[in-house]
Amino acid sequence: MKKTALLFLMLFPLLASAQQSASVSGYITDAATGETLIAANVALLDRRQGTTTNTSGYYSLQNIEPGVYTIVVSYIGYQQYRREITLQPSENRRLDIRLSQKGYRLDEVVVQSEREQEEQRAIGTAQVKTEFIRKVPSVFQADVFRSLQLLPGVKAASDFSSGLYIRGGSPDQTLILLDRTTVYNPSHFFGFFSTFNPDAVKDVRLYKGGYPAKYGGRLGSVLTIFNKDGNRNEFEGSITLGMLASRASVEGPFKKGSWMFALRRSTLEPLLAILQQTQDNIPEDFAFLDINGKVNFDATGDDKLSLAFYSGSDNLKFPFAEDAGINLEYGNQTLSGTWTHIFSEKVFSNFTLTGSRYFNYPSFNIAATPFERSNNIYDFSAKGDIEYYPDDRHELSAGFWTGLLTLKLQDKFDGEPTFRSRTHSQYGSFYIQDRWEVNNQFILTPGLRLNGFSEGGYLRLAPRLAVEYRPSDRIRLQGAYGRYHQFLTLDSNEAFTGFDIWLTADDEVPPASGNQYVIGLKTSPWERYNLDVEFYYRTMENLFEPDPFLPDQAGLPYKETFRFGRGYAYGAELFFERQVGKLTGFAGYTFGVTRRKFPGFNAPIQEQGARYYPPKYDRIHDLNVVVNYELSSRWSASAVFSYATGQAYTKPLGRTAAFNFPTTANSKQQLIVGKVNASRLPAYNRLDVGFNRNGTFFGRGKAQWQFQLINVYSRRNIWFYNYDLDENPAERDAVQLLPILPSISYTLNF
Repeated sequence: MKKTALLFLMLFPLLASAQQSASVSGYITDAATGETLIAANVALLDRRQGTTTNTSGYYSLQNIEPGVYTIVVSYIGYQQYRREITLQPSENRRLDIRLSQKGYRLDEVVVQSEREQEEQRAIGTAQVKTEFIRKVPSVFQADVFRSLQLLPGVKAASDFSSGLYIRGGSPDQTLILLDRTTVYNPSHFFGFFSTFNPDAVKDVRLYKGGYPAKYGGRLGSVLTIFNKDGNRNEFEGSITLGMLASRASVEGPFKKGSWMFALRRSTLEPLLAILQQTQDNIPEDFAFLDINGKVNFDATGDDKLSLAFYSGSDNLKFPFAEDAGINLEYGNQTLSGTWTHIFSEKVFSNFTLTGSRYFNYPSFNIAATPFERSNNIYDFSAKGDIEYYPDDRHELSAGFWTGLLTLKLQDKFDGEPTFRSRTHSQYGSFYIQDRWEVNNQFILTPGLRLNGFSEGGYLRLAPRLAVEYRPSDRIRLQGAYGRYHQFLTLDSNEAFTGFDIWLTADDEVPPASGNQYVIGLKTSPWERYNLDVEFYYRTMENLFEPDPFLPDQAGLPYKETFRFGRGYAYGAELFFERQVGKLTGFAGYTFGVTRRKFPGFNAPIQEQGARYYPPKYDRIHDLNVVVNYELSSRWSASAVFSYATGQAYTKPLGRTAAFNFPTTANSKQQLIVGKVNASRLPAYNRLDVGFNRNGTFFGRGKAQWQFQLINVYSRRNIWFYNYDLDENPAERDAVQLLPILPSISYTLNF
């Protein structure tokens, strides 16, 4: 009894302090539109205590001693918010804050604390502003994925591909989430563009590596995209007319909520009609269409409901001979419903139901004989995330994600089924993590994720850890480790994404797994400048993919249709940025190496082994320089310069021919090649420039002209080499990428 009393007396000051402490929490939104702001910085200047808003725009500051404080909220591109507040003992203050956008002047000096700027620079993470996506020169029109390809660590396969090759990983190693819903093949125009309309997008965030326990299911990286909620104050819209595609969006308020709809459609029909009169092998018809929508409803101050959807498709008719043609139809559809609930000032939650569908229906018709394929993916899931703020040192989060994945594939030849497959897989995961601010210099973020997959009965544990040390306000030293697992693989077609097929792990087809190690230095050497350096190393084990050397897979057991391998990647990334002023932009450099090893590759036949080889997207050096300059209040200019090591390819060394004597009518030719991808194409470089002019449309709405010139000095970069084995086997023709291309678009905002 005496010990109990003594313990109570020792703990009484702490208990009394906890009961007397106050808290501040709420949402940070755009004053003009009501959109929530993700990763906005919130701080109490008098306590050096701060936090950032989550993906719902919510913040929470706990364990504040009663008193008078100055709360400061900042977000890039917005005016800083300052307000003096008085907190009473045990008060839980709900403070929703609206930020006004900033109108930059040429002589403006922006004062922003270094610590607040550093809050947006977590290890391996990059945030891309939608304004940057719209402004930066891009082939024909603004595109989310092509903007991401300018970041260090992210590579582009070619001018014709918007695929993301991140830190040595293939596109299927990146988890892509649109409003918390998985998107499987987000591409248009055979991979030329991504499916995400920049007019509908609010936030784009890329976790290049070492990503936290909240996410899983992919070996490499995570891309999260959130659509706009819609203007909560007034009706507004925009229309953009472009050379390849045009788009329109509208948004507005209703009682206790908001809505947003956006549409994008290709406008190639006039160009195709002209080309059909002058050239052969031109598609008879081509079009792609995107529709985005989101509706939000504020049921109470603590409950918000939202419904988001996306639908996109491509359609192509291409007669490539008198009696031959190809028809393509493929696309994505997603639907998500989210309930956001604040249990208390310390507990915040999101619960989401999602549905995702990917489909492609290619068909060939040669000499009146059709070949047809039907490929569908259906993914229905339920997920929940709960965040708990026990005090000013800890941010605990936990969640689950469970769902049903169905993959359907059917081939027909001349109307008769030749192959049919239908797979149902249940998956589930649970995670827990803590962001622990040990002191003003050390931050630890440990996490643990448990993944389960029904096909094969696999259960995998994935620990994560991130460490940050701040020796001063201007310097951050960071490190991260993570174990990752992937139960899916993508059988990708080299020509276009319409034939891509997703496959799953199964009995004796174990999931791929790997470790990631990342260290980094983030600093602000001068005011308005950021310098980030990161080093990474990652392993890839149990990589599984369809065996390309099987002449026929029909009748084989599922496990025997695959080949299994491993890989690794390492590199260094440098990112130098200027954020504010007339001249803004960044330079990003990547030194990267990635290797794969599969049986029979690059090893002598007698060894029956394998040696590492670079995949085609391995490029040792990548450099991108992006510059924006405000010429006047109406005119601005932008430029992008890109340089990259030439892609790897397998060089033919010769050929042999076996003839059926005494005639040579029948012969069998075999190409002799060197080691897989042991040769390199010439180095790639390109310069794009653009000019933007802001004005009005007869004084009734804001308008913008955009003039761009892609590949200014018409550098004919090489895509691949083509060998004519029949006519000139000793010579090769270089198939080139884009020539110099002009682009014009006009945008009207009303």
